[in-house]
Amino acid sequence: MEYVILAVVIAVVAVGAIAGLVVSGRRRQQLPPKSQAPVITAPKPTPAEPQVGEEAAPPTEEPRRTVEEVPLPEAPEAPGTVEVRPVEAEAAPAVEVPEPTAGRLVRLRSRLSRSQNSLGKGLLSLLSRELLDEDTWEEIEDTLLTADVGVAPTQELVERLRTRVKVLGTRTPEELRALLREELVELIGKDADRTVRSLKHEEGPAVVLVVGVNGVGKTTTTGKLARVLVADGRTVVLGAADTFRAAAADQLQTWGERVGARTVRGPEGGDPASIAFDAVKEGIAEGADTVLIDTAGRLHTKTGLMDELGKVKRVVEKHGPVDEVLLVLDATTGQNGLIQARVFAEVVDITGIVLTKLDGTAKGGIVVAVQRELGVPVKLIGLGEGADDLAPFEPGAFVDALIGD
Repeated sequence: MEYVILAVVIAVVAVGAIAGLVVSGRRRQQLPPKSQAPVITAPKPTPAEPQVGEEAAPPTEEPRRTVEEVPLPEAPEAPGTVEVRPVEAEAAPAVEVPEPTAGRLVRLRSRLSRSQNSLGKGLLSLLSRELLDEDTWEEIEDTLLTADVGVAPTQELVERLRTRVKVLGTRTPEELRALLREELVELIGKDADRTVRSLKHEEGPAVVLVVGVNGVGKTTTTGKLARVLVADGRTVVLGAADTFRAAAADQLQTWGERVGARTVRGPEGGDPASIAFDAVKEGIAEGADTVLIDTAGRLHTKTGLMDELGKVKRVVEKHGPVDEVLLVLDATTGQNGLIQARVFAEVVDITGIVLTKLDGTAKGGIVVAVQRELGVPVKLIGLGEGADDLAPFEPGAFVDALIGD
């Protein structure tokens, strides 16, 4: 009996609790949540801005006009036309006027200061000694050999100096200088024809091939040579036949544009002989005086590349003779330059030499050695990085620069 009473009490308590929960749930549903209740705020009145003068008065109604009373805008004089202002054409790059070539080597003589110290002044110092014994003559020979004069030319010069000094007897500095100058000019060769053949003839323009190994400054020399010819009154067409080196054609064209010379070029990696042929053809059509052809740099040890150079020359000769083949040599390479010269001479007939970088660590004696090696004259020398630092070679002016005043 006690268990029955306990169960009834528990049931009554449970029913009461459930009823209380139901009532509280209904109340919650009837009241909206506080977050959803709209908040309405009255707009704040905008403070009136202070008014001055006429603006402080109340607005007055302005008289209105009808459509008929409003005037229409005047029609333009030329309906439908637009004013077009002429566009100014881009100014063409200014054509430079190169320095005259006459006396250019004299103006650049200071660039030979290093060669002057090693060769010219060194010889003068030795010859000025009171006693010219065998040791002194050996030093003179060493000075000449160190300056890249070469063995055979050195022996010839020393023998002549020995004889003339013995005959001269007492030697003043002025007499020694005159003696040395005369012998050096004789050694270099004062009677050789050093003119670059650049005048057109009956067959057409003069054709000049510029050849050399990679890295000697061949393309730059071709551009500077164009300036030399333009300064001498020639009209020039450039042939960019160096198709194996990236940007060689762009470099040559830039040189040409600076002096008003046209550049004939082809695709990178194209046939050099074909471009050389087209350049000569263009030179004939334009009536140019000279066609300068920059050939690809060759490794003198690579037979195939040297054969390609021979092909370029043969193709160009279909238009007419090749007037000049100028070999560009780096004067700082010494005996290696002589090896290059020997190999090039076997492929094409070298007619002249261009020595570059004579302003650097080069020895002036290379002029003598390379002429003896090839039997052809040095026609141009490069004495700096400037556009007009390529000069026609003059033996007298060159020796004067070597031995100083």
